[in-house]
Amino acid sequence: MGVIGNLVGAQGAVTAMGEAAKGLAEVFVPSATKRMELSAEAQMAALRQLGEEYENPSLGWFDRLVNGVNRLPRPMLAFGTIGLFVYAMVDPVAFARRMVGLNAVPEPLWWLLGAVVAFYFGARETHYFRNRTVQAPETTAVEANPALEDWRAG
Repeated sequence: MGVIGNLVGAQGAVTAMGEAAKGLAEVFVPSATKRMELSAEAQMAALRQLGEEYENPSLGWFDRLVNGVNRLPRPMLAFGTIGLFVYAMVDPVAFARRMVGLNAVPEPLWWLLGAVVAFYFGARETHYFRNRTVQAPETTAVEANPALEDWRAG
């Protein structure tokens, strides 16, 4: 600080010049640290807002109805498939007629149905995968360490 301090005159002036140079540099090249801090603040604000939105859910009759309807597709597909096997055994002729009718459905429509079902269940799995809770592994008993015990005793 000797030469610069003598040129400028005081130690506070050196600090002021350093701050001025930093401010001038940030005009041309934004501070990456400041940008990351602002990004983190914005993300935390969004998460806080989302958390507040779901803090006290007041579910009305419509919300309960929609939640119930959202739970229907999987059981309906499972029981419907079992029902088809029962229907084939109870009335094979009518079952065969209906299967011939299904055979008349154009192939692009089958692809569309497959895409809808795949995206529905894929979106559910993705939702549960993203929102799973990570559990810490259970800790096991630590083996005896004589050196550590001596250190603690000393």
